Amino acid sequence: MGMRIVGGVARGGRLLPFKGVGIRPTSDKVRESVFNILAGRFPVAGVLDLFAGTGAMGIEAISRGAERALFVESDKTAARLVEKNLEKCGFLDRGHVLKMKALEFLASADSLHIGFDMIFADPPYGYPHIRALLELLEKGDLLLPGGIVVLESSKKAAPDMRLSRFELIKERIYGNTMIRFFGK
Repeated sequence: MGMRIVGGVARGGRLLPFKGVGIRPTSDKVRESVFNILAGRFPVAGVLDLFAGTGAMGIEAISRGAERALFVESDKTAARLVEKNLEKCGFLDRGHVLKMKALEFLASADSLHIGFDMIFADPPYGYPHIRALLELLEKGDLLLPGGIVVLESSKKAAPDMRLSRFELIKERIYGNTMIRFFGK
């Protein structure tokens, strides 16, 4: 029994799972809680899904009213899986997958002149560069005014989150998972 889309036009649709190690998808329950918190922010124009894995966060956002989503995933098998899940949900025309590392994407993103209303970042638990990731997000102009960054991590990995341009809006814990919501 795989993951499912928990809301919006594709509600109930099943996503293809990742067969292998190294990807820890956000559970349906946590994803539903995150999107309940974000509910008043939809519809939005653009969503960025960093460390996309199966694409569940970005696809959920499209299902709930995001016009488009960009998925960044370094694992080529997972990147193909995101494309298959977009196709399965009927969103292939609204999603684009980049096969590259999140930090590399963020370091070059300013030259793309694009912005997002929501940015989801779900690095692997134990990822050593969460602080650098947030600093790159904060430094650039990827997050549009009024936008929100949703960072998922292990509750044990709680680096110093004091940032100059981002403000911690909410923090929620679900078992071993910590979700932090940042705004500009």
